[in-house]
Amino acid sequence: MTGFGIDLGTANTVVCHQRRGVVMDEPSVMVVRTSEARSRRVRPLLVGHEARDLMGRCPVGLAAVRPLHDGVIVDLESARAFVVGVLGKIAAPAWQRGRPRAVIGVPAGATALERRALLEVAHEAGIRKPEVIPEPIAGAVGCGLDPLEPRAHMVVDIGGGTSEITAFCYGGVLSHRSSRIAGDEMTLALYRYLRSEHQLLVGELTAESLKCRQDTDEGLSSVVQGIDLATGRPRLLTLESAEVLDALRPTADAIIAALAGALDDLPPQAADDILTDGITVFGGSSLLRGFDKLIEAAFAFPVRMADRPLTCVAEGASRCLADPDVVRAYQDTFVEAT
Repeated sequence: MTGFGIDLGTANTVVCHQRRGVVMDEPSVMVVRTSEARSRRVRPLLVGHEARDLMGRCPVGLAAVRPLHDGVIVDLESARAFVVGVLGKIAAPAWQRGRPRAVIGVPAGATALERRALLEVAHEAGIRKPEVIPEPIAGAVGCGLDPLEPRAHMVVDIGGGTSEITAFCYGGVLSHRSSRIAGDEMTLALYRYLRSEHQLLVGELTAESLKCRQDTDEGLSSVVQGIDLATGRPRLLTLESAEVLDALRPTADAIIAALAGALDDLPPQAADDILTDGITVFGGSSLLRGFDKLIEAAFAFPVRMADRPLTCVAEGASRCLADPDVVRAYQDTFVEAT
């Protein structure tokens, strides 16, 4: 029986079918009734793109909810409802329905309690025998690396809630660093910068859109709309691309510092492999323009950007359905966050 690889991210949820490829890539947001938000019977009204469109503009009685924070579950019932909503969006025809198998990527620094919570949620939502795999390992598989070969590899996974740097070899983790500074912190940094330096109050979606424009837009400036804190009226602001990147630089420096710590923990022969082959970078926030150049300038080794940085974790998890040796090898290598 086929199944799914699932990347339940803080910012986006990606589901990859074992044969059909990516079948869902949408924001990890759902809209619920506020009367149900803290009850034991949460039912999502909207999931994904439709729910994200209502963030910051929900009518009375409704709330836009993110069921995951920093890559892990914070409320079991909300998470169960979200997974049910996700499975509903990718449901097969009635004659093919059953309890699907799934391998789910979770942060390598997730605690045992957080992993058990995810497995419980997945099982209650209708997944048969769910298994978990560290997201850096799943992403490496999705990028074509073999985590079972006797050669060291290092990957940097920069998601919405966490940044993880992991070196691995022959079914085991050599070094690991996890940081809560990631895409959401970049969005918050832009929000604070606009407020303090330009006295402009913007919404969360506006700040996130401005950050994402730096991923792909080669233009020299961006126009931002918000509320002038001095007058209380709407105002337009033109920001140079260099100014936006400067506002994001402290968060990028924090990720580079975590990478330096992971490199310091490597045994000499493994470090030689990394210096020769370089590192592989993926995750949505890795798309920030110039981030790979910052790493190369800091460490002077090659940096390989994943071909599909947004979906490689889910793709790698789906491949692990056919290669259970990878899941077995890394199921006990989670690094408890300190």
